[in-house]
Amino acid sequence: MIELRPFGSLGGENHGWLDAKHHFSFADYHDPDRVSWGSLRVWNDDTIQPQTGFPTHPHRNMEIITYVRKGAITHQDSLGNIGRTEAGDVQVMSAGTGVAHSEYNRESEVTQIFQIWILPTRAGEKPSWGTRPFPRGERAGAFVTLASGFANDKQALPIRADARVVAATLKAGETAEYRASKDRRLYLVPATGAVEIDGLRIAARDGAAIKDVETLSVTALDDSEVILVDAA
Repeated sequence: MIELRPFGSLGGENHGWLDAKHHFSFADYHDPDRVSWGSLRVWNDDTIQPQTGFPTHPHRNMEIITYVRKGAITHQDSLGNIGRTEAGDVQVMSAGTGVAHSEYNRESEVTQIFQIWILPTRAGEKPSWGTRPFPRGERAGAFVTLASGFANDKQALPIRADARVVAATLKAGETAEYRASKDRRLYLVPATGAVEIDGLRIAARDGAAIKDVETLSVTALDDSEVILVDAA
């Protein structure tokens, strides 16, 4: 089962400094049919103008994954962490018992991110933050795990969730496969390009809510960059 969620159907609002599109109910946007997908609670597509950003604000008991599509994001939090994450790379914040943070575009160009929130399986733990590079060339033609709650994904950033975030960079005509199980919920978004799954075309920034599959075959119609969440 695949439910296509075209980019034009997403909720959101343009605030000037921030143009936000929401795949799921968020802030002032509410759709009772798009509240969550398994433990995946938020997928925001944010375009942030230069020298602007999200001022310090708190979170607790949420796994927050930021995938930078263009530009860079600069993070600072109440734990003392300061870091800059560039396009193609990932940062993870486990909010745990509570953390306050800011996210700013300190660049001279627009920054674009996917902000993904996943419900944790463990609450009441100390908050944490981490970032690491994931060169696009290292995921050419195949899915690579970026963040994971599974111990065997040793190269991924750890999250406290029964979930995994993966990505693939595909040339037009290439096919990548992802193996899941029928009880899992998958959510796929091409950051760039367009892909096809079972004859269904999924364009850049469209969402695809997928379930009841064991092997997902994704074929690139254009040169594409694909992000996928596998959630309980």
